[in-house]
Amino acid sequence: MENNPELQLAWQFIENTGTHLFLTGKAGTGKTTFLKRLKEQTPKRMVVLAPTGIAAINAGGVTIHSFFQLSFAPFVPETTFNSSQTHYRYSKEKRNIIRSMDLLVIDEISMVRADLLDAVDATLRRYRDREKPFGGVQLLMIGDLQQLAPVVKDNEWELLRKHYETPYFFASHALKETVYMTIELKKVYRQSDTFFLALLNKIRENKADDEVLNELNRRYQPGFQPQKEEGYIRLTTHNYQAQKVNDRELASLSGKAYHFRAEIEGDFPEYSYPADELLTIKEGAQIMFLKNDPSSEKRYYNGMIGEVVTVNDAGIIVRGKGNKSEFQLLPEEWGNYKYVLNEETKEITEVIEGTFRQYPIRLAWAITIHKSQGLTFERAIIDARNSFAHGQTYVALSRCKTLEGMVLESPLRREAIISDATVDNFTKAVEQNKPGSQQLNDMQKAYFFDLLSDLFNFYSIDQAYKRLLRLIDEDLYKLFPKQLAEYKALESHVKEKIVEVSLRFRNQYTRLIHESEDYATNQELQERIRSGAGYFHKELEPVRALYNKTNMPLDNKELRKLLAERMQALDDALWIKESLLEAVSAKGRFAITDYLKLKAKVMLSLEDDSSSSGSSKALKEKKERKEQKERTRSGAEKVKVEVPTDILHPELYRALSEWRTAKTREVNLPAYVIMQQKALMGIVNLLP
Repeated sequence: MENNPELQLAWQFIENTGTHLFLTGKAGTGKTTFLKRLKEQTPKRMVVLAPTGIAAINAGGVTIHSFFQLSFAPFVPETTFNSSQTHYRYSKEKRNIIRSMDLLVIDEISMVRADLLDAVDATLRRYRDREKPFGGVQLLMIGDLQQLAPVVKDNEWELLRKHYETPYFFASHALKETVYMTIELKKVYRQSDTFFLALLNKIRENKADDEVLNELNRRYQPGFQPQKEEGYIRLTTHNYQAQKVNDRELASLSGKAYHFRAEIEGDFPEYSYPADELLTIKEGAQIMFLKNDPSSEKRYYNGMIGEVVTVNDAGIIVRGKGNKSEFQLLPEEWGNYKYVLNEETKEITEVIEGTFRQYPIRLAWAITIHKSQGLTFERAIIDARNSFAHGQTYVALSRCKTLEGMVLESPLRREAIISDATVDNFTKAVEQNKPGSQQLNDMQKAYFFDLLSDLFNFYSIDQAYKRLLRLIDEDLYKLFPKQLAEYKALESHVKEKIVEVSLRFRNQYTRLIHESEDYATNQELQERIRSGAGYFHKELEPVRALYNKTNMPLDNKELRKLLAERMQALDDALWIKESLLEAVSAKGRFAITDYLKLKAKVMLSLEDDSSSSGSSKALKEKKERKEQKERTRSGAEKVKVEVPTDILHPELYRALSEWRTAKTREVNLPAYVIMQQKALMGIVNLLP
């Protein structure tokens, strides 16, 4: 990667910006290697998804549908179907993951339909920022549009065609709302033969003329029967063709057939099985390895062709084609992953929901082109005459390392090279809009600015305060006039000392960021940020103080629920901002990685009571307030009655409240039946 400018640029975009990225490139350009390194090294909280079970297993992630609990039906924009998604209820843990992740990776994006991407967008907006595409999560899409296309049935397309010009992911309405970069990886690691590469590129770009076809058809060898030890594999367009070849070849072997059933534990759906549930083999069978050798010897790798030397009930001895050394093959394990939160570190981690244990091989005289995606072969016999999908022929040809290692079972005709004009047009547009170092610098600066603006944005507090004030003013003014007066009096403080000052402060840091080349380390800017965080934290104190002493007991169930919701909204908005401002002020500097980690931790603490046991004073106070409210609601014995500020005679209020509570328990009736809150407050204040 160090010597690859495109990979370096992609890394910079993901690490140092919030920009969405489509990482593409020919087969064998290192897309999978990039993802693997990203998982190991990025400080961002990431989730890896893929459209199919096999692709998800290969990428070390989960499927899009299972993670977001999406229906397999088409997601039709602007119809009532969207609302039916709301019946899916996420666990607290899933909500926490969605709210706190920084990066969403979708592998094999060429197979993802536009409507599925919009379904993901709708879900992310529901649990994150409703105003931003994908809820403000950074999106990394990895794949090659010249490879396998999304599957859309005719009846599904009838529903979708009014909304999308093409099923491909780039027709997503949400994606069109974003500015996303495309980086194409150029260097091919799979093939080193420049002549073969040139031929493949012509096929990939739908520029295969007679000269290209003639060169490839030199590899057509009718009736070709390879020697067993050469290790050729047949690539077919349809599954039944591959199965037919494998069954025929296995039957032709004279030895005894042995059967090995996979061990499956936990949750591992059948459509994701990475190997045969029942493996049937004989001595001399040609096999393909389905995993990299986890041992230090590295005797085999995913996609390598081998042979069964000996097989019996005790196990299997194998060797690689062209390799004389034999070894005992051991069963391997695949995991079906789900994402969970590490409660201690607050990091998203992968947990295995189920395991699939089987010998990591399958019969491999033939496999389908679809199953070959992502694999590399030394020698292959290709039958692409029945190609039926965009990119299928290119995928088959590009599995081969060399032109010499490829044999065509049937001549390659022009009609077998199926290319979608929509993809070609999209690719041409991408070619003309390549990002460079200047765009990277601009995006890095924009990302720094966006995160800083997020820190000093008080819109959520302002809105939550106004909604609570409106409720008190319209429905509770007779019962709690004194508390209403306090909320009205503080409204100007929120507006003038917080909201308006934040807008003026935005002008200051905007100027400093744009004027400075070294904005991230600019001392004047960092000092302004630190002092600004301290100022706003102090100005929020009166709002917090008023919230903490607010006490409005109500008999009306609907009003009580509405008041609780609006109080909670204000508490959450205050809590997030107080925690972030306090931390930035104390730390004395603002850095992207630190801020991302801090915000994720704060967001998680909203739903995670256990996080309140930490050392932070604010965390402890939040926990104590919550426990106090729970005790008050449950009517626990000997809990001190909280007196609303509107009460003129507190001792009398306490006495009557305690009497009402005792009577409520005695006769097992709601408190308002014994005495309505309005009557209780009238007696205490008017002394009739």
